[in-house]
Formats: sequence, C-alpha cells, structure tokens
Amino acid sequence: MIVLWELFKSFFTANIFGYGGGPASIPLVFHEVEKHQWMSQSDFSNGIALANALPGPIATKLAVSVGYPVMGILGSIVAIIATVLPSAIIFIVIFKKLDQYKKSKVMLGIMLMVQPVVAMLMFSVAYTMGKTSIVQLGWIQFVILAIISYIALEKMKYHPALVILGAFVYGGLVLPLL
Repeated sequence: MIVLWELFKSFFTANIFGYGGGPASIPLVFHEVEKHQWMSQSDFSNGIALANALPGPIATKLAVSVGYPVMGILGSIVAIIATVLPSAIIFIVIFKKLDQYKKSKVMLGIMLMVQPVVAMLMFSVAYTMGKTSIVQLGWIQFVILAIISYIALEKMKYHPALVILGAFVYGGLVLPLL
C-alpha cells in the first residue's frame, strides 16, 4: 500500500510541475524513479523508447511503463490516475480564471521564464539516456544512430514514429546479429 501511495505522489507531483505537457514531466518522473530505485536507468530509457513508439500521450504511457514493473496492473492504474488528475483538476477548476489573465504580463512572464528550466530538465534526461545508450551500444553505433536520426527528423522531415520504428527494426533484426 505504501508503494502505491509513493507511485501516486510521484506521478501526481511530476505532472503538476511538468509544465508543457508529458515530455516536460519525463525528467521529474526520472528523478522519482531514481529516488525510489524502481528501475534502472536502462529500463527507464527503454520504457521511454517504447512509449514514444506507441500512439497517445507520453505521460500516460510512461505511467504504465513505470507503474507496471513496480506494482503490476494496480501500479499502472494508480500511476495513470495520478498522471491525469493534475491536468483534469487544473483544467476544470482554474481554466476560466486563466482565460481571464492570459494576456497579463505577469502570466506571460511566468510562462516565458519557466521554458528555459523545462528545456534544461529535458536536456538532463536526454544526457542521461545518451550516456546509457553509449554504454550499451558503444560510441560508434550511438553516433551513427544519432546522425541518422537527426538527418531523418530535421533534414528529411520524417515523422518521429517512423524514425523510432526504424530503430526498432534495426535493434530487433540487426543488433542481435552483431
């Protein structure tokens, strides 16, 4: 029961402060996962990779990928509820008030000043995932996959799901042969 409460608190908190949506909550969830030692960095990275390949919001898929290994189906349900609840509460209770102040300089200042913080949080998780990938794949494969991904996403404008699918195919078919 204590673990379920910790799962709830962790995901609720991460999603209250995950300004900008699901991707912004990833570093906060990662912090909780490390703090509670619910899974390894590698398992967390794999969970994010799988979650990104599936349709739907990343935050709820991340809740399942952490909640299930921790406490099974009940852990997943608790983590999903804790993920969705902050947005539902804020949307229902505060939406009308925010709408009144959306042109306020104070509100604009708050929104603008939090963006660099969220960017650094996301960079921190990307850096950690990159280190884990380098350890598991080696520098050469990491750099090759990173360059191919960059070209596919930024230059060729492929949909991110196709790039992730390509990595799945590569990892499932080619990597076991090496």
